[in-house]
Amino acid sequence: MSYSDVWILGEQEEGEIKKVSYELLKRGRDLADKRGEDLVALMLGHNFAQEDIQSLIYYGADKVIVIDDKKLDKFLADIHINIVTSMIEKYKPEIVIASATTTGRTIAPAVAIKCDAGLTADCTGLDIDEETGNLIQTRPAIGGSILATIKTPDHRPQMATVRPHSNQPMDPNQDREGEIIEESADSVKLDSRMEVQGFETIEEEGGNIQDANVIVSGGKGCKKEENFELIEELAELLNGAVGASREAVDLGWISYPHQVGLSGKTVSPKLYIASGISGAVQHLAGIKTADNIVAINTDPEAQIFDLADFGIQADMFEIIPLLVEKLEEYYEEKESLK
Repeated sequence: MSYSDVWILGEQEEGEIKKVSYELLKRGRDLADKRGEDLVALMLGHNFAQEDIQSLIYYGADKVIVIDDKKLDKFLADIHINIVTSMIEKYKPEIVIASATTTGRTIAPAVAIKCDAGLTADCTGLDIDEETGNLIQTRPAIGGSILATIKTPDHRPQMATVRPHSNQPMDPNQDREGEIIEESADSVKLDSRMEVQGFETIEEEGGNIQDANVIVSGGKGCKKEENFELIEELAELLNGAVGASREAVDLGWISYPHQVGLSGKTVSPKLYIASGISGAVQHLAGIKTADNIVAINTDPEAQIFDLADFGIQADMFEIIPLLVEKLEEYYEEKESLK
């Protein structure tokens, strides 16, 4: 049985395509080019704007398969799993990648079972084996202390979920041309065993760090829980979120939703300030796509400096209060000029 092409499972909310879809297109484009195959985006949802679907082609897709139905407006696991499975059985893609979001982590394992496929979850790297053409899947293991390389040579499609924000989308090219295929799901596949009572958004304390444009993170160098107040004060002045290293979380200084790294959350802010963080490999992997990284550390040999765009070799207890002071002066001056 012949399998070909690389697929990404796009995501949407109320008809608006999520950024993770464009991130996946970059991953998929690299794989498709190495395999010499097409990159296909599968989109399930309702009330898509034509220009949004077209944007998937601008961002790297060769084809977009669209299933638009009012029953797909909200995410219902059984409906989405059934439709994705039926599309895979019909088109037989060689590789299928999804984002390691709640949606992707729900769909991918169930679809893999139904399609008798191999699945590697929560990948941070994907590549193609030049000799065999197999998908090389890299993911953290043993609490993020090592990276495991996994292959699925005997089953197709090869499936993986990829950490959101672990790479940036491609630059859009409006000269790219592609094919938009409209499919429909039959009534059986649109029937759900669940009765929807409603949907409620759960807000994380301090906001989701993965959505933040600015993140100020603290590590073991904060020395104690009370000193995270400095981190919080600077983050508030920058209209940002508070992050933390795994060590700070393990010590109980801050809760797990703030943890940045392979064992926490992968982030991609415009500005990332690391205070008292040495730069363990698992932490660096979680911030490598940040636009600008500022590191504050007393140790000139700290690994965080290898990745940082700006390094400050100094005591965070001297630098952060100074930054807070200068920012407060800036805001006061700005207010007085109004």
